[in-house]
Amino acid sequence: MQIVCISRGTLAGGRALAEKLAAKLGYDCLSREELTEAATRAGIPVGKLEMAVVRRRPLDERLALEKDRYQAFVTATLCERALKGSIVYHGRTGHLVLPGLQHVLRVRVIQDPERRVEMVMERLGLDRAKALRYLEQVDEDRQRWVRTLYGTDWNDPGQYDLVVNLSNLVVDNAAAGLVHMSRLPEFQVTPVVQRTLQDLLLAARCRLQLGSDQRTRDMDVRVTAQDGVVTVTYLPRDAQRQELLPAALEGVEGIASILCTMASTNVLWIQERFDPANPALDQLIDVAGKWNAAVELLQLTGEEVEPERAAAEPSPPAPAPAADGGILDDAQAPASEDENLAAVRQRLIEAGRAGSVRRVPASSARQVLNALDRSAPYNLVVIGEVFCDKNHAAQTRLTAEMVGMLAENLRVPVVEQKDLKAQFLFSPGQWVRMLVLGLLAATMFLLVFTHQLPVGEFLVKPGTSNRILAVLAVVAFVPAFAFCYGTFTRLLLRLLRFE
Repeated sequence: MQIVCISRGTLAGGRALAEKLAAKLGYDCLSREELTEAATRAGIPVGKLEMAVVRRRPLDERLALEKDRYQAFVTATLCERALKGSIVYHGRTGHLVLPGLQHVLRVRVIQDPERRVEMVMERLGLDRAKALRYLEQVDEDRQRWVRTLYGTDWNDPGQYDLVVNLSNLVVDNAAAGLVHMSRLPEFQVTPVVQRTLQDLLLAARCRLQLGSDQRTRDMDVRVTAQDGVVTVTYLPRDAQRQELLPAALEGVEGIASILCTMASTNVLWIQERFDPANPALDQLIDVAGKWNAAVELLQLTGEEVEPERAAAEPSPPAPAPAADGGILDDAQAPASEDENLAAVRQRLIEAGRAGSVRRVPASSARQVLNALDRSAPYNLVVIGEVFCDKNHAAQTRLTAEMVGMLAENLRVPVVEQKDLKAQFLFSPGQWVRMLVLGLLAATMFLLVFTHQLPVGEFLVKPGTSNRILAVLAVVAFVPAFAFCYGTFTRLLLRLLRFE
């Protein structure tokens, strides 16, 4: 059940490469055009979505819901086909509807621009200027489509494992090279990958079911799944209809339980080891309560380990009884981590802030970014303890790199766990700062308005030296007052939960 996603442009040779690769590997070949036709037959207005994007019109509420249905349809189709057998998919960015799957071979195909212009001139009978303008417009439309649906840059090379330039490489040889690359261990299916596919398929089927049910089709929801546990996040405006969600999902197979959470947005917490006693959990619940957000948990597990292989390896001998009171016997790391993650999730459920939970085998910032759903409405990303196997200096550097990369690509605030309270909550130190700065701002205000005559005389006093002093006084006073008053106001609004 291997998946190869080939991202192609107009007349770039991607279709021919995908078909040749599928033939060499013996895989099924699936195109975006086939998916679009199937989605249209299923009642999803893909054409209207395309026209809205091409004409640069913002998606209204109805089209935004149809966009979610279309994404769920593509995800469900790819997962169903992949679970039945290996596939080669060629389109725009098929891998983006499969977040969390690290084994997908992602290939971008490009062609010499002059060759593309010649092909357009030959096929459409256009002159060079019109052919060039046609290609520029088509490429711009595709970039806008990817940005609108997935919130990312189509041309970002970091989105792909390999970029194939067919300018000086024939399709048959390029396909032969991809055959060898597809056999690398990094792109092989493991039990972890299979479970992720099943989770994605279950979540997509639930989203499609909610979109087709008359009772819930106009509800703006986000659906995730893990090991049969389906999490549905809905907006506050639909609070009166939340009991319809489980009823609408009754016919979907594979659901173990359903958790419905009301939230306007999402806060993502990335951590390697979750602990219910971590003070950051209370802080995140407080922030989520202020923003009416759901807290999503993303646990980094490093390199994935196949259960079969782990079971085959001999277990370490049990420690001999000693004066340790059985402490070593009780310290079972994997079970403890699972229990801690479940305890953290339970705390969030009790607080009404529970979002999805995912465990991702990632050990770098790029892998974490590729595992995220770019279309998810995140308002904040919190980075906890990651890269725990590194020394302190390397951990600090790699964490800072992750913060920078996620902030640049997701375009939302990304903070480290240790800075969460200072930036988004009101601490005792901020009480003191607010009072001091408020007092300073009030003092400066009163001094100016109770000494208007001396101040006015000082500002208009003749003489070059006096004018220079007046300018320096204004230059020093105005920013100082603005800083004191602005900071005081910002802290006061944060205290009153206006952010």
